Amino acid sequence: ARWRWIAAVPSALGFAVALRCVWDFGRIGHGTPAPIAPPTRLVVVGFYRYVRNPMDLGLFVGWVGLWVVLGRANTVAIAVASAIVLGVVLFVLLYEEPTLRKMFGTEYEEYCRNVRRWVPRVRPWGK
Repeated sequence: ARWRWIAAVPSALGFAVALRCVWDFGRIGHGTPAPIAPPTRLVVVGFYRYVRNPMDLGLFVGWVGLWVVLGRANTVAIAVASAIVLGVVLFVLLYEEPTLRKMFGTEYEEYCRNVRRWVPRVRPWGK
């Protein structure tokens, strides 16, 4: 259906958000999003001023938009996506956040108090 192409806009924007977050990790954090080469500085710029996990949200929106465009959202795809989302949530809760608390201490705690994990703020947080 022609209307499916409308989903290309949020898809492109979602992937763009994720790419910008990777850029911020390298430029500001002097590292990568991967646990094998983590940032040496806490990244709280750009989209990270609105939500703590913008890269994950951007990828989620990007893939959902792409599925709509391609017409591939079937039961199996939704089940696989749900398992991936659950895996990402568990990774964030059980590994990423405890690791960031150890690495950045009170700076990360302050960030967590002011910026939500999955729901973006209306206005950007500023220290």
